[in-house]
Amino acid sequence: MDVLQQILTTATLFVILMKVAPILLAAIGGSFTQQGNILNIGLEGMMLMGAFTAIAVGSATGSALVGVLAAAGAGLALALLFALATLWWKADFIVVGIGVNLLAAGLTIFLLLVVYGSPGVTPPTASIRLPRIPLGPVADIPVIGPTINNQTALVWLAFLSVPLASLLLYRTRFGVHLRAVGEDEPAAEAAGIAVRRVKLGGVLISGLLSGIAGAQLSMATLGSFTANMTSGRGFIAVAALTFGLARPLRTMIAAVIFGAADAVADQLGIAGFNSNLALMTPYVITIIALVLVGIRFRGAWRARASAAPAPQAG
Repeated sequence: MDVLQQILTTATLFVILMKVAPILLAAIGGSFTQQGNILNIGLEGMMLMGAFTAIAVGSATGSALVGVLAAAGAGLALALLFALATLWWKADFIVVGIGVNLLAAGLTIFLLLVVYGSPGVTPPTASIRLPRIPLGPVADIPVIGPTINNQTALVWLAFLSVPLASLLLYRTRFGVHLRAVGEDEPAAEAAGIAVRRVKLGGVLISGLLSGIAGAQLSMATLGSFTANMTSGRGFIAVAALTFGLARPLRTMIAAVIFGAADAVADQLGIAGFNSNLALMTPYVITIIALVLVGIRFRGAWRARASAAPAPQAG
């Protein structure tokens, strides 16, 4: 009971929102590629590159906004590389996604060595944090007030991205074309849709949002960059969008579950539980979610196969 009292607090809810934001931003970005029938597992690398760039550029310029914009640009650059390799050079998108992740991991460590002389973490002189947004009287509302007060603008952007993504996917020409390409690419091409250009748009959106997700990760609390600080959050974002069937609202719900698991794991460590077991919590939930999704897809595939008319003889 004491452990539950330590975990179920407004401070925990505050941390949950903070941890959900980078996962949600990357997952919403990845849902655009998934809608175009591309599983972008390079979200991890795009997020990691965004995290480093946000700190490096933000601390150099003394502007958190410039840091966020630079992080978005870094994510876009890796997304463009991903698009060139998969859409123009016809490489397998899974292999390219792994390559993007390895490239980001190695490049950030190399830049840490070259720029700061340290392979592990940026020095205290290269530090910058995102400003917090006070909500005034709203902060006095029980439970809700302390939870949403003094969050960063990127937390608000993460949750705002859900209705914006829904609007873009279901109420615009681009969204209709992207979903058509994902459903049946040959038919979409026959209908006159520029398939490669539409897919490129989806990939670039994923890179943009993943780079911003990295900025939230590195600038929200620590204000510094640590090697491989994403720690699999990009893969958790992939799990969230898969669990949510790449639909914005469902993806948000999945991201909240995974972010909550991460926050609760931190609180369990503070409460004295084995830290390694606590750190496993979000990843165990991710595996369970993917298994459930796999079972759902298998059931849907079998139902579709049984419903299909049998070929007639002769």
